[in-house]
Amino acid sequence: MSNVDVVITGLGATTPLGGDVSSTWDALLAGRNGIRANTTDWAERYDLPARLHAPLAVEPTEVLPRVQARRLDRCEQIALIAARQAWADAGYEPPTEEHEPVDPDRLGVSIGTGIGGPLTLLDQDDLLEEHGLRKVSPLTVPMLMPNGPAAHVGIDLRARAGVHTVASACASGAEGIANAYQMIQNGRADVVIAGGADACIHPITVAGFCQSRTLSTRNDAPERASRPFDTQRDGFVLGEGAGVVVLERAEHAAARGARVYGRITGYGMTADAYHITGNHPDGIGQIRAMEQAVRMGGLSPADVGHVNAHATSTVVGDVGEAAAIRKALGEHVLVTAPKSSFGHLVGGAGAVESIIALLSIYHSVIPATRNLENLDPKVGLDVVAGEARKVELTAAINNSFGFGGHNVALLFTAA
Repeated sequence: MSNVDVVITGLGATTPLGGDVSSTWDALLAGRNGIRANTTDWAERYDLPARLHAPLAVEPTEVLPRVQARRLDRCEQIALIAARQAWADAGYEPPTEEHEPVDPDRLGVSIGTGIGGPLTLLDQDDLLEEHGLRKVSPLTVPMLMPNGPAAHVGIDLRARAGVHTVASACASGAEGIANAYQMIQNGRADVVIAGGADACIHPITVAGFCQSRTLSTRNDAPERASRPFDTQRDGFVLGEGAGVVVLERAEHAAARGARVYGRITGYGMTADAYHITGNHPDGIGQIRAMEQAVRMGGLSPADVGHVNAHATSTVVGDVGEAAAIRKALGEHVLVTAPKSSFGHLVGGAGAVESIIALLSIYHSVIPATRNLENLDPKVGLDVVAGEARKVELTAAINNSFGFGGHNVALLFTAA
């Protein structure tokens, strides 16, 4: 693999904090909360012990035309919204028959999802059971297939260098970005639209997480429920969202005078090969992922000033990640955990949080971790809390870990 300078020129997102990147970032810095009480009829009907969720701040149907929205699963909708935002933010116009802003054969897509289109699958199954074959949509399969989000983005922006889908649970969005970086390094593309999306707030997913006892049950105080690294943490809150970035070969970006948010200079991808839901108790995969990212970027651990932690607010996971960070990078790094503000976005988490890590470098400020009232002494790191912290950063890592033992660390550096 060649050593090509890869920069990020466009950002897009839709999250529980805002319908785009700027509103999400501003809300994060202001310490606002995107977690709500789950007041759906099914939360009460099934007597769910965890009645919290983090829904989108802006409904996709407020952005997409009604006819188009009806032909897409919710996960596909938000991936398309975030991709169009990132594309425009990078300074590109929508492609037309008369004008292709990027050579389609040099344009790729790499968008991950943890689950894909479960809402379509489950809803269409209900229609089949209740009303028979004639009520099932002919678009059922294209709407439920996991590659749907990437495929629709690829069609929309006319990307022909390759359209790829990563499905590595909660690490999917970050791995999607790592794969996009590989595409440019390998000479397959000049520009890649990359990220992740998930929209899976549904009775069956929430019930499954409830049965595995991984969700917070702080139902009386939704705004205080997600509390990474705090001694009183009791689980994560399920959210939905999408994040997309435009990666570009630096020479290509410079030739058109593009604004550059920063660079991706390295990544680490490892597997624990230990347990389907639990991390290796010694954090060996997480440590190696961070070490690989630093080594690929040609840096030393001392050069990394910040880690945007995966930190989901689970009892075991948070202290395990903290120990891995100390081992791989040292105790000097400043840490934040944005899931405290918008919950766990599953396949969208790694992408949205990569954007946050990148903006932390770009704006020289680290958002605070909400609800961190009593730092668990086992953490042993400086976790930014209370208010955002102004600090000059030259390099930051975003961690994303997923069920199945997937570990991804992305290294971002200043432009």
